[in-house]
This record gives sequence, C-alpha cells and structure tokens, in this order.
Amino acid sequence: MSDKPDLSEVEKFDRSKLKKTNTEEKNTLPSKENNIKMPKVKETVHQNDTSEAETGSHKPKTPGKSQENKSFHLDDRSPDLIETVNKVSKLSIAHEIVVNQDFCMEESVLPPNSLEGRFFETMYNAFWNHLKEQLSSTPPDFTCALELLKEVKEILLSLLLPRQNRIRNEIEEALDMDLLKQEAEHGALDVAHLSNYVLNLMTLLCAPVRDEAVQKLESITDPVQLLRGIFHVLGLMKMDMVNYTIQSLRPYLQEHSVQYERAKFQELLDKQPDLLDFTTQWLTKAARDLTTPSPSSPESPSSSSMACSSPNWEANNSELPSHTMVLYQGYLNLLVWDPDDEEFPETLLMDRIRLQEMESRLQQLTILCSVMLVARSFSGNALFRSPEFVDKLKCIIKALMEECSSGPEEAMLNVSEQVSQEIHQGLKDMGLSTLSCESTASLIGQLQNISKKENCVRIIIDKRIRLFLRCCLVCGMQESLLDFPGGLIFIEGELAELGWKFVSLMHHNQQVFSPYYAEILKNIIPSAQARETEESI
Repeated sequence: MSDKPDLSEVEKFDRSKLKKTNTEEKNTLPSKENNIKMPKVKETVHQNDTSEAETGSHKPKTPGKSQENKSFHLDDRSPDLIETVNKVSKLSIAHEIVVNQDFCMEESVLPPNSLEGRFFETMYNAFWNHLKEQLSSTPPDFTCALELLKEVKEILLSLLLPRQNRIRNEIEEALDMDLLKQEAEHGALDVAHLSNYVLNLMTLLCAPVRDEAVQKLESITDPVQLLRGIFHVLGLMKMDMVNYTIQSLRPYLQEHSVQYERAKFQELLDKQPDLLDFTTQWLTKAARDLTTPSPSSPESPSSSSMACSSPNWEANNSELPSHTMVLYQGYLNLLVWDPDDEEFPETLLMDRIRLQEMESRLQQLTILCSVMLVARSFSGNALFRSPEFVDKLKCIIKALMEECSSGPEEAMLNVSEQVSQEIHQGLKDMGLSTLSCESTASLIGQLQNISKKENCVRIIIDKRIRLFLRCCLVCGMQESLLDFPGGLIFIEGELAELGWKFVSLMHHNQQVFSPYYAEILKNIIPSAQARETEESI
C-alpha cells in the first residue's frame, strides 16, 4: 500500500457544509441550510488572552495524553531518523483514527500561568504591537502586513475544494503578492480593504459552527485587531477542514487499516531488526503464566464462564497452551502492567496510554463493586432491590473516588462514612431496622479495608472481572454478556462498556500483527504447531 492513501474520495467534500451565495458559485458551493453539519470542534481560549489560538497551533484530541513511541528509536546521528519519525507519525495517526472514534483536532491551549504560556503570549502581543507601529508610521511600513496577507492567502486556498476554481482564481488575483508588494512600495496598499475582502470570503467558506465568530469580526474597525481576529478564526476554519477530512478518511482507513499498519510496521522493522524484542519477552511471560500452576485457582463466576476462560490445558499441565490462548493471556497481562516498566511490547506501544486508562478504570470498577457487595451484605437485599437507591449509591461512590487524589486509603475513609449514612437513611425511609452501632462500625471498617489490594473481597472481584474479560476475548462479547457473572451485577453496564473497548482494541491488534505473533510463538511453543490446525491467531 502506498504511504499516501488515495484521497480522491475525501476530496469530495460535502458541499452542504457551506453557505449559499448570490454569485455564480451559488450552484456549486454547499448550503448551510442543510442538516448535515461539519463536526463541531471544542474551542478553548487562553484565560489571559482571548486571541491565543491565533497561532494556529492545534493538537489531536485523544482519550489520554500524548504518547511517546519510545521503542521506535534510532540513534540521533542516523540518516534515517527523520524518515523513521515520519513513518511512526503516519502509523500513529492512522491507528488513532481507526481505534478512536472521538479522535479530532482541537486548539492547543497552554496553561495561562505557565512560563511557556506567558512567553508565547508576550511574543504574540509584541508581534501585533509591532505591526500596529509599522502601519501607523509615516510613511507606513507594510513588511509584516505583506507576510500576514501571504499566509492568509495560503490558508484560504487550503480551505477550497478541488472544483472551486472560480474562487481560487479570484483569490489569486485579489491577493497577487507581486502586485501587493508593488502597491506597498508605493504606499498604496489598502490593508483595511483587503481585510474586508478576506472577511467576506470567510463568511462564504466557514462552517456553520463558525458563523458567530465571523460575524463578531465584522464589527472590528481597527485594522490590526481585525487581522488578529481573522488569523484566529482562520485557524479554527482550517481545523474544521482537517477534522472533516479525518471523518471522511475513517471509512477508508477502517477498510484498509490492517494492511496499512502492518506494511508501515514492516518498514520500521526493516530499519530496526530488534523492534520485536520486548514483544517476544511479553509473549514469553504470557506462555510461562499459562504453563506454571497457579498457587490458588481463581473463583469462577459461572460454569459457562469457566468453560470460556479455562481451556483444557489448565486441567492438564502437560498439555501446552495454544498460540491464541498465549496471546490472550498476554493481552490480559497488559491490564496489570507497571506504568514505570519501559519494556512494553512494541506492537502495542501506540495503545499504551489507552491500556493504562483501561487498567485504571478496571481498578475503579473493582473497588466500586467490592463496596457495593459489602454494603449489601450488611443492609440486606431489600434496600438494594431499589434501582434508585443503587444508582444513587453508585454515583456517590464514584464522585468520592474521583474527588480524592491523595490515594485509595483517604478515598475509602470518605466512601465508608458516606455509604454508612446512606444505608442508615435508606433503611429508615423504608421502615426497616437501621444498623446497630456495632454493625455500623464493622461496615465502616470493612469498607475501609477495601483500599488494600490484599482485601479478600477485592481479590475475588478482580479475578472475576479478569475471567469475564478473558471470556470476552475467547467467546465473544455477545455470548459473554448473555451469561454475565452475578457477582458483578452492580457494574454490568460499566464493565460491558470496558469489555467492548478492550476486545475491539485487542482484536484489531491481533489482525494487524498476527504474522509476527505466530512467528514468535513458534519459537516459544514449538510443540504446539501440531495441534494448531484448528485455530490461528
């Protein structure tokens, strides 16, 4: 597959996103009256300067922080470094678009009180002040103005569709830089007139979500402030076009993502032959986990779940695991990965932040479910048969856990106190006997003990959740949800959502890197090849 996918389909921009006009372009430009709209982009503004976004600096919006591809590394002196970085960047962006349906570009806003934020704010203000001084001087100096108009022209042309030749020619004529330079040399450059011309074009080309921002510019009379505002809104319009392109490109990438990602990874592997070292270590550990007897058998939530999550080799340690089961064990191990461990499998490096967020979410669900089970054991089933009470209690627990950033111990102190109060009030409202002082103290103590990883209730819930996720990988989500573990009923919706995301992500990874995994596993479990005919990773 080519490095640059065919964008001909993407370029067929839905013209319903733009305005009708009274010019001859009326029949070819999109209409804002249609219901189809450009994707809305969250606009964030620097607290100290509402024009900070004028830099045109944008960043991808993802569920986590920016990822560093630490394993994709070449020596800084290598002549192939830039090429490798470009390949990694292409691979990362394509992968993110496919696996993250919410991926889009948003403004990069620096913290208002940060050193970097103050530096850039000072520099931007200094530039615009310098422009104002140039235009106010006698005779006017148009050096900066010409550079700005040149950049405005480039942005406007980038917003046009392939078939908008009339507007393209009009822009080329109106913003002919050679002609504007001659006018500037004779002191005849009309910056205000050109700014208004650009503003009219922006009114024509902007997406509906930018109408208000463009209209606000029409009331600005100061030419410098108008240019500053134009740059700000043009940056947002350019970002809108990028996000629409991403939206249009997603179906194409989803269709060809497996081949594309595999081809790009192979190119990296050709440059860096040891790129699978950490992946080999990861799969070796997974195989060892499956072939080494566990000190204690995990409690199964149901017989069918155990059937899904416990293959035949568990009953007979002399039988080696299949390649697929080793891979699934490796996937599950990623949910208990030490965040400080840099030896992360290279084939999953682009999803490291995503997996860490899933691991954090899994721990939260484990604690939430443990708290709900302990609370029910003290208050009886009558209170917990009320969906309103259960939902209220879950919301309180989640809020208290999110508010406390100092650690699980302090969080559980707040949770235990509030849960005991809610149970007391709930029992009282239902006309049932409230808990005695001894029972209340015992409840609070057991809830606080959940903060410890060795807590027996927490251990059991954690094992059941992981058995459920294993069953989702092996049997599929639909079948696993039909026989949902009873002990996890309080987190059924949340766990199902996590399961869908995890399984979808891992199956995509399995499709992309299956040839590499198969080759590695043949060396780890050579005797398994004879019985690997019925399934392949």
